[in-house]
Amino acid sequence: MPHYRSIVILTGAGLSAESGLSTFRDANGIWAKYDWRDVATPQGFEKNPALVHEFYNMRRRAHAGVKPNAAHLALGRLSREHEATTIVTQNVDCLHEAAGTARLIHMHGEAMKSLCAHCNARGPWIGDMSVATVCSACGKAGGMRPDVVWFGEMPYHMETIGKLLLACDLFISIGTSGHVYPAAGFVAAAADAGAHTVELNLEPSQGASLFAEAIYGPATEVVPAYVERLLAGEA
Repeated sequence: MPHYRSIVILTGAGLSAESGLSTFRDANGIWAKYDWRDVATPQGFEKNPALVHEFYNMRRRAHAGVKPNAAHLALGRLSREHEATTIVTQNVDCLHEAAGTARLIHMHGEAMKSLCAHCNARGPWIGDMSVATVCSACGKAGGMRPDVVWFGEMPYHMETIGKLLLACDLFISIGTSGHVYPAAGFVAAAADAGAHTVELNLEPSQGASLFAEAIYGPATEVVPAYVERLLAGEA
C-alpha cells in the first residue's frame, strides 16, 4: 500500500483525451474551433444562449459515447484501495464515475447535469437543452443551462479542496495544461504544506517547474504504471 497518508489527484482534459474527448488548448483542441468567450462565459450565454446550448448539446452527445480508459480505471482502483485518496477533476465528463472512483470532486461541474438560473435547481440531464427548456422545479423556461463552471465563475467546492491540499502529503497533477486558475495554483499550495508533488502529463505543463517529480507520456501508460508503483509502496 502507498506509504502516503493522504493523496490528492488533480485531473484535466488530457486524462480523457485517449477516451476520445477533445482537449481544450492543444492545436486541434476545442478552443481552436470555438471562441471560449462565446460559449463558456455568462456573458456569452446572455448574448447568444442558442449558440451555447448548441455547443453543450454537442459535447453532451460526445460524452455519452465514450468509456473510461486505462488511466481512469487505474485511478478508480487507487481510490478504492487507498481510502485517503481524493480525485479533484476539472473535467465535466463522467468517466471517473464510470471507472468506479470512490471519492471525487467535480470542481468545474458536470456536463450531464442541469442548473436552473431562476431557482438554482440541479439535476441529471442527458438529452439536448434549449432556451425553451422548462425547469421541472420552478416551471420557468429560459433559465436552464448545463451545470458547468464558466470562465468568470467560481469553481465548486473550493473550501473543501483547500483543506485537502493543506492536509495531503502527495499531490499528483494529471493531464492539465497549467493555464487555468485556481487549479494551476494547487501544486504550490500542496508543496507549501509539505506534500511531495508529481506531474504526470503528455508533455510539461506551464507550471512544470513547480513539481518535485515529473513523468511524461500518454496517460494510459504513465498513470497505470505510477499507480502500480504507489500501491506497491515503491513511489
